Amino acid sequence: MSDTRAGDARDEIEAATDRTASRQSGEPHDSTMTSRLNWLRAGVLGANDGIVSTAGVVVGFAGATSNRGAIILAGIAALAAGALSMAAGEYVSVSTQRDSERALIKLERQELHDDPDGELAELAEMYEHKGLSRDLARQVAVELTAKDPLSAHADIELGIDPDDLTNPWAAAGASMGAFIVGALLPLLTITFAPEHLRTMVTFTAVALALVLTGWASARLGRSPVPRAIARNVVGGLLAMVITYVIGAVVGLNLA
Repeated sequence: MSDTRAGDARDEIEAATDRTASRQSGEPHDSTMTSRLNWLRAGVLGANDGIVSTAGVVVGFAGATSNRGAIILAGIAALAAGALSMAAGEYVSVSTQRDSERALIKLERQELHDDPDGELAELAEMYEHKGLSRDLARQVAVELTAKDPLSAHADIELGIDPDDLTNPWAAAGASMGAFIVGALLPLLTITFAPEHLRTMVTFTAVALALVLTGWASARLGRSPVPRAIARNVVGGLLAMVITYVIGAVVGLNLA
């Protein structure tokens, strides 16, 4: 009878899965898709930081001086320093996360070695808490443990894939690249725009870029688009206005 109930339960789960898949066929649910989305969000945020920080520096210098060479030099310095800072910060942060993941996996491996029966019971209990019946939860735990006990426990207990840990070098490179791409926009704009229009053109170009990054971040995060765009544009332009005013005041006093 227990085998019959388990079989019926599996049939019900498969049927429910098929119905859900038909309704949500366009939605990503696999772990690799989640990882890719996280990388895309990080790239968008890195580009956004490059746009805002570099734009703030160049318009601040534009408020202080009309010397194109000084403005370009300041923009290049801001781009280089910001990109390296982003890369270093991301490397340190992700390395710390990776070390923590490795320590947790090591601990889980040791627990599986020392008390396999207790870990099996714990896994079954977790699936029961997720809504499975006791018998089915036990069966799922047994089958997953037979296949790969470490992956089964790391997934449900820690939310970690032992075969796909975070990569600090990839994170650092992605952050640096995204920052540089974003920083090039205000730097090139203020470099090639006519002197009497350089500030206005830079503000306009940055505002349009912030609309794009705000839209992208909202779409990736499935959040309201208008709110994300407004928040992004207002914050970025406010930073530019403040740095421009500071540059103008400092430049006037130094003159």
